[in-house]
Amino acid sequence: MSFKNAIALTGGIATGKSSVCSLLSMYGFKIIDADKVAHQMLVLHATKVEKIFGVEYIDEGEVNRKKLGSLIFSDKRERLKLEALLHPLIKEQIEKESAFCESKSVPYIVDIPLFFENRNYDIDEVVLVYCTKEQQLKRLIDREGLSQKEAQDRINSQMNINDKKPLASFVIDNTKDLKHLQAEVERFVEYIKASRC
Repeated sequence: MSFKNAIALTGGIATGKSSVCSLLSMYGFKIIDADKVAHQMLVLHATKVEKIFGVEYIDEGEVNRKKLGSLIFSDKRERLKLEALLHPLIKEQIEKESAFCESKSVPYIVDIPLFFENRNYDIDEVVLVYCTKEQQLKRLIDREGLSQKEAQDRINSQMNINDKKPLASFVIDNTKDLKHLQAEVERFVEYIKASRC
């Protein structure tokens, strides 16, 4: 699968990837969201999740994502089991959607939270959405209603955001307010126009 026109968008949990994707879609970029694909796969493969993790992680035929999340973010072995199930399914779906985007021959965004952790996609151009680790922690607690330990476990399950910075082709700074973020996204759009023309 060729990802010639793809730009990977990554970051860390609660760094603001969704906000950036919303802004980019307003500029007309097609967004392929790996998290949304993962949610679809959990719905489609609930019986496999039940077989691997047990009936207590299923409510009325659907995966209890909050309960499963608590398990996998506190136990690396359990997380690897889920990744072994989901990652091939997610990749297959992303490749399908990318093939359609490639046929248009215009740049598009593939939002992959664990891009640097897993190296599953042969995409050269990578934009990183950045905020500080302290901001990540506060945003995650505020957004999900998690305890400090639960939020920290989720952050610790990913590569340190500061280690991702030098690996990215472009960094969008999301340490300030929405107006600043909009300016950063505009700067990125100009960068893409300049590099793809």
